[in-house]
Amino acid sequence: MAAEPVVAQPRERGAALGQWNSAVASYYLIIGTVALLVAIGLVMVLSSSSVSALSASDGASPYGVFINQARFALLGLPLAWVASRLPVAWYKRFAWPVLLGTLALLVLVPVIGTTVRGNRNWIPLPGGMQIQPSEFAKLALALWLGVVLARKRPLLHQWMHVVVPGVVVAVGVIGLVLLGQDLGTALILMVLVAGALFVAGVPLRFFAVGGVLGIAVVAQLASMSKSRVRRITDFFDPECDVSGTCYQTTRGLYGLATGGWTGIGLGESREKWSYLPMAHNDFIFAILGEELGLLGTLLVLGLFGVLAFAITRVVRRHPDPFVQITAGAIGAWVLGQALINIAVVIGLLPVVGVPLPLVSAGGSALVTTLVAMGVLVSFARSEPGAAEALAARPSVVRRSLAVVGLSRRRRRG
Repeated sequence: MAAEPVVAQPRERGAALGQWNSAVASYYLIIGTVALLVAIGLVMVLSSSSVSALSASDGASPYGVFINQARFALLGLPLAWVASRLPVAWYKRFAWPVLLGTLALLVLVPVIGTTVRGNRNWIPLPGGMQIQPSEFAKLALALWLGVVLARKRPLLHQWMHVVVPGVVVAVGVIGLVLLGQDLGTALILMVLVAGALFVAGVPLRFFAVGGVLGIAVVAQLASMSKSRVRRITDFFDPECDVSGTCYQTTRGLYGLATGGWTGIGLGESREKWSYLPMAHNDFIFAILGEELGLLGTLLVLGLFGVLAFAITRVVRRHPDPFVQITAGAIGAWVLGQALINIAVVIGLLPVVGVPLPLVSAGGSALVTTLVAMGVLVSFARSEPGAAEALAARPSVVRRSLAVVGLSRRRRRG
C-alpha cells in the first residue's frame, strides 16, 4: 500500500509560526544572515581577487586582498560583538560625540587625505593602512538622527523642526563627503536620511519636496564632472561603446550570463582574468553569478531579504522611538546600498561606485557595517521579552544535557 502523505498537525504549524513570532527571532535572524553574508564575501573576495593580486606586481601573493579582507573581518567581528552587548542608553549618550568625531575626520580628508580612483576620501595611517571616514559617517549619522528625531517626534509635522537640526546637519555631512568627489557614498547617505525621516513619521508631502530638491542637487553635481555626464548619457544610449564607457557593465553582464543556473564553478571565473574591472569590489556580484550561477545570486538576495525582514521586525516591535529610527536608518543604508550595487551590476543603473555590503572587498566598509549590525543585535536583544528569553538559554542547555545524560544512563542500565 502507498504511504499516506504526512500532514502537519495544527500544533506543529502553530509551533513553527511561534518560532517566527518568538521574542528572539530578530536576534537570531540578524546574526545568521550577517554570518552567512560575511562568509560568502570572504570566499568570493578570495576567488575574484587572486588573479589581479598576483599580476599587480612581481612576487605578489595571490592571497593579498583576501588576507587584508580577512584581517578587517577579524577586527570587525569583535567590535560587532561589543556593540551587540552595549545597552541602548549608551548609544543615546554617545551619539553626539561619535558624530563630532566623525565630522573631525571628514574635515581632515581634504587636508591630508589621499585620492583613490578619483575620489579623495581616504586618510593614510602608519604601516600603509588607510581609513575611509565617509563609511564611519553612515553609522554616526544614523545614531545621531535617532536621538534628535526621537526627541522631536511630536513636532515633525512642522517643516522647520524637520529641517533644524536634522536635515541641516545631514546636509553638512553629505557636503563634506562630496568634497572628496564621492557621489556614490553621498547618495547612500541621502537614502539613510530618508529612511530615518520615514520611520520617524515625517509627512509624505515633505518627501515629495525633498525628493525634487535631491534630484536637482544630484543632477547638478553629476553635471560638474565630465566622466559622470558621459556615464549617464551613455547609459541611456542604445549604441553605447562597449569598449569604452559601457565596458565594465558589459563585462559584468557577460559574467552573469555565463553563470547560467548553477554557475561554472567556484574559482573558475573568466571575467576575473583582468577583463572585469573592480571584480572583487563593486562588481563582485557579477563574479558570484558567474561562478555560482543564478542560484548563488538568489541566495545572496534571499539573505538580504531576511535581513530586511529582521530589521523591519525590530522597528515594529521595539517601543523606543530612538531604536526604531536608528534601525530604520541603518536598514535603509545597508539594504539601499545592496540594491543600488546589484542594480548597477545587472545594468539597471549607471555605475556609481558603491560596494555590496558585507560581501565586497573594503576594510572600512566591512568594519563599519559589522558594527552597525552589532548595534541592530543590541536593539534586538532589548525587544520586549527578548532579554528574558536569552537569559533562559543556559537553563535550557542544562536541561538538555541532563536529558541526554539520563538517556545514556538508562541505556547502560
